[in-house]
Amino acid sequence: MKIAIEAQRIFRKAKHGMDIVILEIIRELQRVDQSNEYYILVAPGPDKCLSETHNFHIVEIKCPSYPLWEQIAMPFAMLRIKPDILHCTSNTAPLFCRVPLIITLHDIIFLEKKQSENSSTYQNLGRLYRRFIVPRVLAKSQKIITVSNFERENISKRINIDTTNIITIYNGYNRRFHPIVDYRHITKKYIDKDNYILFFGNTDPKKNTIRTLKAYALYVTQSTEPLPLLIVDLSAALIEQILEKENIGYIKPHIYCPGYIKNSDLPYIYNGAFVFVYTSLRESFGLPILEAMGCGIPTIVSNTSAIPEIAGEKALFIDPYNEQDIADKLLLIMRDKQLYLQQVQYGKERVHLFSWENGAKKLIEVYKSVICI
Repeated sequence: MKIAIEAQRIFRKAKHGMDIVILEIIRELQRVDQSNEYYILVAPGPDKCLSETHNFHIVEIKCPSYPLWEQIAMPFAMLRIKPDILHCTSNTAPLFCRVPLIITLHDIIFLEKKQSENSSTYQNLGRLYRRFIVPRVLAKSQKIITVSNFERENISKRINIDTTNIITIYNGYNRRFHPIVDYRHITKKYIDKDNYILFFGNTDPKKNTIRTLKAYALYVTQSTEPLPLLIVDLSAALIEQILEKENIGYIKPHIYCPGYIKNSDLPYIYNGAFVFVYTSLRESFGLPILEAMGCGIPTIVSNTSAIPEIAGEKALFIDPYNEQDIADKLLLIMRDKQLYLQQVQYGKERVHLFSWENGAKKLIEVYKSVICI
């Protein structure tokens, strides 16, 4: 088979969820598949994180914006490559495609009611783009891949697509996320404390940043020795605005906001944490859950969307809409040593249910099924 895979943003420095997922799956395809021919379509960028092999070719496509890259430049590249299949990996795809199309639809949050207004113009425009493009390209797709059974059912009901055309392929667990003893030489770049609460923030309302900060404020007032909060991916200026608006400025001395942390440093950041809190309102998977568990860090997770499916029934759950519940679970994990150790062991065992190798092999079977249609 001659397979083109859209991986537009994997060469950018600040990688996020979907970028990491497709990079991991391509690396695993390189390892397990030596016979099919692959063309990886990327935008130029500074982080050359993927190398060519005898059957994996990197095709750099230059274009000034995401929509133009996807709707104009990529279809022209298809005319040159002439693949048997095009696999678009990040929710959207070209409206006009002359080859069989497979699309990975991570979620359909953009079709759902907003949790609150989004302050990011970039994210708002992206939402509008997806709302226009996705229903149209799904109608043309031979197969739709998603990352959890929760999302599979959600897509089927929301867009009225038969579940037989939607395939669940779980994301995997990367073994570089494992317990590390010597982590301080990395963590000290971001925080001068050995133990902290770790939280991944975002301007997207679904990440629940405001409620998490309010819950942390409750925790601080109810703890005799509160641990600091390390917030990844949000600027200090934005955090200060939230603290002022919510009248919780007294927690500012406890908060560290280093901004974006490069992916290679994340295993050390997890290992330096006492506990990881994942208070998201809506996830189709939740890759950081596995990363934290793999590092041996207890993980407090939301009881919503696909999160229970990934975290498993023995995880420590919270109601992400209840600030006091979040604070109570933080206090509990810090006071109950036996529970802490149980969560450490449970997480280490749980991660082995998720494999990039299994995902790659299942993806190859999807490619074969489309060729045979």
